[in-house]
Amino acid sequence: MSSISKPFYAVIAGVGAGTGRSVALRFAQAYPVVLLSRRPESYNPVVDEIRQQGGEALGISTDLTDPNSVKAAFETIKRELPGRQLAAAIYNASSRPSIKSFLDTTPDDLSRSLVGNAHGLLNFAHSALPLLLSSVSATPAPPYPPTLIITGATASLRGSARFGAFAAGKFAVRALGQSLAREFGPQGVHVAHVIVDGVIDMPLTKGWPANGGVEDGKLNPDAIADSYWHLHTQHRSSFTQELDLRPYVEKF
Repeated sequence: MSSISKPFYAVIAGVGAGTGRSVALRFAQAYPVVLLSRRPESYNPVVDEIRQQGGEALGISTDLTDPNSVKAAFETIKRELPGRQLAAAIYNASSRPSIKSFLDTTPDDLSRSLVGNAHGLLNFAHSALPLLLSSVSATPAPPYPPTLIITGATASLRGSARFGAFAAGKFAVRALGQSLAREFGPQGVHVAHVIVDGVIDMPLTKGWPANGGVEDGKLNPDAIADSYWHLHTQHRSSFTQELDLRPYVEKF
């Protein structure tokens, strides 16, 4: 681990076997990382993997839809990592899609999507952004601009049939991310939204023949993580606000 990054840490919200794991492993090459997820079984294997590779990792059970749970998690971080500054915050959480005909979609379906997506980002950013702002002028200076990265999806750009409620939640996350970028970018915090447009190659999707089953027809989560790291390391004269990622054969 680079000594220049020791005074800093990264936090990843929404860690499991796919993108969250890969992002945690990538950022752990430079920083101690804190992993937030509802269930310990989601983050414990990743914490163990990082520690086995010589990195520092801490997992905290957190309900991102509950502002008190998020505040408690950041209080735990403050106790466990005293004196360290936040370098990067990644919001990778999302509600599960409710795949229904519009006529079968209920107000509760819509509310769950908005809470599981936009409310979660609101709670996470409320705690992370003040720390990122503090890091802008930290001594020693952070190795890269303090960064908030938000994971989006195909549904962030278009509402497909039977995905109306889910798309509403993802649209809301994208809109909130745009607003945060405009408010906090001029203050030195890089806010970027990443549209992950396609099926991610992970245990859950092993049996899914995405793009006809061609090689690299699914998004490699390690490649996604490399793109997140690139966003974090961008010079402030050339911030990317939105990045879209998809397999070379994906239609768009």
